[in-house]
Amino acid sequence: MARVKIGTNGRLIVPVKLRKEIGLSDGMTVVIETVEGELRVRKMEDVIRNAQERLKKYFGETSLSEELISERREEAKNE
Repeated sequence: MARVKIGTNGRLIVPVKLRKEIGLSDGMTVVIETVEGELRVRKMEDVIRNAQERLKKYFGETSLSEELISERREEAKNE
C-alpha cells in the first residue's frame, strides 16, 4: 500500500515498488476501472489475454486465420 496525492489534471504517480510488483513499465498501456468504489489498474496485455481465454470456450483453440490457412491448403491439395 502507498499513500499518494492526485496531481494536476487528475494525474496519479504510481510508486516504483507498486509498479514493480505488478510489472508496469514506462509507456505501457493500462486499463483503469472502478470496482466496488476502488480503482483497479491492469496491464492491457492481461486484459486482452483474459478476453481471449473467455472467448476460447465459444470459438475453440484455433484462430480464424489458422483455420482459413488450413482450408486454403486443403483446397490447393485438391486442385
